[in-house]
Amino acid sequence: MLKRLLFIFSTLLMAIAVLFIAAKDSPGRNTISLEDPLPFMLSVGMVVFLFIPPLVMSFFDHIVVRVISGIYQCFIVFSFLVLIPIGFFIPNGGMTILISILGFLVSLSSMVVTFMRGHHKEKGVSI
Repeated sequence: MLKRLLFIFSTLLMAIAVLFIAAKDSPGRNTISLEDPLPFMLSVGMVVFLFIPPLVMSFFDHIVVRVISGIYQCFIVFSFLVLIPIGFFIPNGGMTILISILGFLVSLSSMVVTFMRGHHKEKGVSI
């Protein structure tokens, strides 16, 4: 349970970091920017709100809840995967690409940890 919670929380931190990087290198007036804090804070709030279900589901160890949480995390993995090529279109998008790759790897490992069947002990060896 603690592993799943930490991986999901670190994925949340990566998503917020991507928002900060995107707001810092804002290319135009129709994007989020640190100069206009209300839309930026709404975006951060929306990201945190969307991460509440997997954070809550990480406390439960039932297989159905883990599958639902893993499927939910698939959408997060695909979001980070889509952000990688978008970083090439952003001026100075190198940091966006780097954080997106790190977020993809962390969210993918979070999904794998969610689907793994831990907590089973056979012959004194824990998996």
